[in-house]
Amino acid sequence: MYDAIIVGAGPGGSSAAIYSNKFGLKSLLLDKSVFPRDKVCGDALSGKSVKILDELGFIDDINKLDGAVINRIIFGNPNHSECELDLAKSRHKEHISNGYVIPRFLFDDYLFQKAKQSSDYKDGFTVTDLIFKDNYAIGVIGTDKNGIEREYYANVIMGADGPNSIVSKKAGLYKMDMNHTAIGVRCYYENVGDLTDQIELHYVNEINPGYFWIFPSGGKTANIGVGLQSNIIKQKKKNLFKIMKKIIKSQYFYKRFKNAKPIGKPSRWSLPFGSIKRRNHGNGVLLLGDAAGLVDPFTGEGIGNAMVSGKIAAQTLLSSKSANDYSSKYLSRYDKKLWNFIGSELRVSTKLLKLARSKFLLNFVIDRAARNNNTRNIISGMLANEIPKTELSNPLFYLKILFS
Repeated sequence: MYDAIIVGAGPGGSSAAIYSNKFGLKSLLLDKSVFPRDKVCGDALSGKSVKILDELGFIDDINKLDGAVINRIIFGNPNHSECELDLAKSRHKEHISNGYVIPRFLFDDYLFQKAKQSSDYKDGFTVTDLIFKDNYAIGVIGTDKNGIEREYYANVIMGADGPNSIVSKKAGLYKMDMNHTAIGVRCYYENVGDLTDQIELHYVNEINPGYFWIFPSGGKTANIGVGLQSNIIKQKKKNLFKIMKKIIKSQYFYKRFKNAKPIGKPSRWSLPFGSIKRRNHGNGVLLLGDAAGLVDPFTGEGIGNAMVSGKIAAQTLLSSKSANDYSSKYLSRYDKKLWNFIGSELRVSTKLLKLARSKFLLNFVIDRAARNNNTRNIISGMLANEIPKTELSNPLFYLKILFS
């Protein structure tokens, strides 16, 4: 009997296992894949991800993994003006001094190896159903890597198993909402020009209101991709694979890709946006990360929110065990604490996603920031959460930029 069975050993699930151990809780970590395994993603670790890793004492190890250390962020607008933010030179104390791009094949395996030291684990185990008693989830049924069916029991089942979560499905918590989901397409390239210590987000005409990204991923390789909302893809019959190729061959990027070659084929994945609040708990059940729909609607970043949800889930489990109450009502503490921490940011990012449809505003803000240090400091402050992101949805913000 475990305190928690954690289904999914990505950043959210592994973080939950590590924090559960810190709190003296016994967990079983399950994943259908055998590690190391790839995960289609932009691979960027920034903000909350870095702070959680630092809190866990993992930063020295992270610096040794093959990947890229990020010191700058470049934003490009539809007019192809660029604004550069230097993380190391930020005047804002709470801003991270650097970020990382580490392929998920490496990063997830690193976290999983750490989690294995903290919990029981079984990779290559596919959960097929939940076990219920008196309307409470009390265990899981699944098959191991040898095809043998097994059952495991716990006080709480944590679903950290992605946007198509079997835990969410079997617990009847929510269905995928395509109006609040995006699709990303990613491909690794080698020999892309002008790769240094920067990640780049380009809001180009071909993918508006999504963006094209170029993230160095170590050595001469880069993570290249595009992302766009699912409902827009369907309505306008967009083909993201063709759009990515078109952007790469455009006059603004072809020189950087003239010697570049793809490594493998492009892959796609779903990003369930936190632009709506999905139900993330039930009797004996908690949902984490992508399974809870916590991807930032504006940036598409999900790793940080997944790791935060893992920490908060472990904290909630500790409290729940102390009270000997695993009801949905008691576990709603998880929902409240999680959304108190990330809710305002997700709500503002939802507004920013809508604003990104305005090419005029994108051109205006990034053009001004490219020319004006005060404007860059304002945006840098927003990234550091020292200046509320709500400023961006306030018309006075643009007057401040205009006269800064």
